[in-house]
Order: sequence, then C-alpha cells, then structure tokens
Amino acid sequence: MRSYRFEAALLPEGWARDVCIAVSDSGLIAGIGAGADAPMPAISPESAVPGMPNAHSHAFQRAMIGTAEFRQSAQDSFWTWRNAMYALANRVVPADIQVIATRLFIEMLKSGYTSVAEFHYLHRGLDGGALGDDNPLHEAIVEAARATGIGLTLLPTLYQHSDFGAKPLRADQRRFELSLAEFVAAIQFRSRTAAPGSLIRCGAAFHSLRAVGIPVMREAIAELKSIDASMPVHIHVAEQLHEVNACRRATGKRPVELLLDEGALSRHWCLVHATHANAAELGGVADSGATICVCPTTEGNLGDGFFNAEPYLAQGGSLCIGSDSQASVCAAEELRWFEYQHRLKRRRRAVLASPEEPHVGTRLWCEAARSGARALGQPVGEIRAGRRADWLVLDPHDASMAGARMENVLDRLVFTNARSAIRDVVVGGRWVVGNRRHALEHASAIEFEAWMRG
Repeated sequence: MRSYRFEAALLPEGWARDVCIAVSDSGLIAGIGAGADAPMPAISPESAVPGMPNAHSHAFQRAMIGTAEFRQSAQDSFWTWRNAMYALANRVVPADIQVIATRLFIEMLKSGYTSVAEFHYLHRGLDGGALGDDNPLHEAIVEAARATGIGLTLLPTLYQHSDFGAKPLRADQRRFELSLAEFVAAIQFRSRTAAPGSLIRCGAAFHSLRAVGIPVMREAIAELKSIDASMPVHIHVAEQLHEVNACRRATGKRPVELLLDEGALSRHWCLVHATHANAAELGGVADSGATICVCPTTEGNLGDGFFNAEPYLAQGGSLCIGSDSQASVCAAEELRWFEYQHRLKRRRRAVLASPEEPHVGTRLWCEAARSGARALGQPVGEIRAGRRADWLVLDPHDASMAGARMENVLDRLVFTNARSAIRDVVVGGRWVVGNRRHALEHASAIEFEAWMRG
C-alpha cells in the first residue's frame, strides 16, 4: 500500500483540499481521506485530477500527420482523405505499427490521456492473408500499450463490405476483412489472454453499418454476449451525410434510427461521431444508456459537421472524446474545440456549462472522463475508492496555473492550451510520466522519426 497527499484533488463530489489517496499494490485506489489525518507523506502543492480515457483511436493514422493538408480538388472531403489513409494502411506491418503506436501512446499520456480504446481494423497481411487468432497486427498495439504504461481496450473490428447492400470490399480494403468466425475467435483469444486486473482488456467494434449488415451484426452481438455480457461495443455511425442518405436509401432508415429499432444499444455501447443524428435519435441514445464519442479535431479536420450536444446533454446523454485520426493528440484541445464549436454556432459563451456546474472546463472534463470509462469498460474516470489509480498531477508553478483557484483549475487546463501544466501522469498507481518525461520518450522519438523518413 502506498499513499499520496495533494493540496487539492478533484473527487466525484467536487474539489477537496489536503487529500490523501491510498493505492493498493494492484493499482486500485484503496481509500481517500483528509491528508491532515495521515502522518505521511508530506503534502504536495499540486492538484490531482482524473486521467482522461481516449474513447476512439486509430493509432496507425498518426503516421499521416500533416501529409493530407493540401487541396487535390475543389471537392476534397472525408472520402478523398480516406484514399490517402488506405494507402498508408496498405504498407504498414506489425513492427511499423508498434513504432507508431508507442510514440503515439507516449504523446497521449503526456497530454492527459491515461487509457485508450483502439478501434483496430487492420487484420490481414499485406497480401490479404489471414494471420491467426494471435494476430501480430493486434499484438503490436498491445505491446505498445504495455511498454508505455497506458491503459488499453483493444477493439478488434468487424469489416466485411465496402458499402450498403453488401457490396464487396475494394482491393485497398482487403486487409480489413474478417469473417464472423474470425472476428469472434480474435475476441475470444484476446479476452482469454487479458490478465485479471491488468491495464489491458478486450472489447469489440463494428466498423459501420455500411461495412456490416444487420443480420451479421445480430449474430455477432449474441456471440459477444456469450463471451462477456459487459463487453464494450463500438461503432462508427452517422459521421457523414453521405452515409446517412445511403443508409436511408438501402434500408429505409437513418443509421442511428436503425440501431435503435434493432434494440441493439445498451450502456455497453459507444457510438462514435453520431454527427448527423437528429433530436429524436439523440433522445433514444440517451434513453438506451449508450455513450456518444465525439472527436472534434478529427471531425473538424475532415469537414464532417457539427454535433449538437446541448439537447443531448440536457436529456442526460453520456458524452466522451477521442483523438480518432490523431490530427491532434491532446485531451484538453478536444474539449476546448468542442465548446468553441458551440460558441460559434450559438454566438454566446459558456454554452456547455450547466446549472449544476457553471465551470465549462470542469463540466466537460468530468463528463468525458466518466463516460469515457464506461466506453472503455475500465474502472477509471474518477478519483474514487475502487477505481484504478489514474490521475494527472498539475504543476501550480506553470504559467497557465499561476494563481488558479481550485474551481477554475480545469478551466485553465482546457482553455489555455496548458499541456505544459501536466507535470506527472499516473496509471494504475505507477508514475508513467514524471516531471514531463516518459522513460521511452527519447528512444521512441528516434525510432518514429527514422520510420517517417524511411
């Protein structure tokens, strides 16, 4: 058992002063008390806040940074960007993915993400051949997580068609294909090999409704429940208007409407983007207990559209964030731009504050952390007894935190681009970033640069 004492900590009931946190040898928070009652250790002047779960990541796409930011035609869109992404997907091998993911996960940790859901649809060899249950493309992600110390929910992703109507995969999508049997076997393998209490667990994902037909999805859901009734299940949905219109033409229903009518959604589901869901659909998602993951920097980068969070949050909907294509890797930036989108749309400030929590930074950080924990199926998101000891230590001497009162610490973090304020990062009770440095930072930077140059 170890104990840590902070001048201030953000607990589920709000900010508290002089807090002592006891952490078990298994990395869980064993208890929280008043620091004054604990003779050891000495109080630290820093603030501790919950680490942020990153609910949606495609790690290999970090290798695209800045390479698609030029105009090819006046009609550039998500769909033209996708071609560049496919070109990258069709040249990386497991060793490449491990180099890219290791560097990315260090960036995530330093920017406030303490766990990540990896939505992983690279399954086959460069020649399209099957790689077996112990897939080295999956293992590369797991090994990168183990090496860096980030929590991981691996989401092997079912991907069978190129579009609605069961259209066959294109040649540049052949590495994504899994049969239902292969998909289930991969998840069974990863679920068996995940050690109890470890930082790594397995979930599942359906790439999208255009990539997986409803009959197969029904079969898959039944299989997943038999493996683990609490398994996290993720899906891209309603990201693009083109997708919404194509779904309506093919099925007579919009994508989120179709999922709701199937009765598929539950608190274990995470809908990624849902950018073009309408008010009735958002109400249905909120009622189902499912979570929506927004990825503002990616959605802005790709020109996806605007997710209207006000009515969804007002109905009690759960909302988390993800770095998705890695256009940016910063938890605070995702939340800042999410609020700014709403300010630009409404032409007023503090749009996503609430009567219960007037501080926008605190409201968004706590909501995204709690809901992100549910999306990952991991015991994180709050500094609370029984949860994993995942937190960030904020430096009171950083310029962004100078003179900050407890109640506006997270406003400072979110709205001043204050990544430099994150001094230490703790995952499972282990200091994985200390004084803004990760042990593998230098070596991984050299490997990543060499790969990018190659």
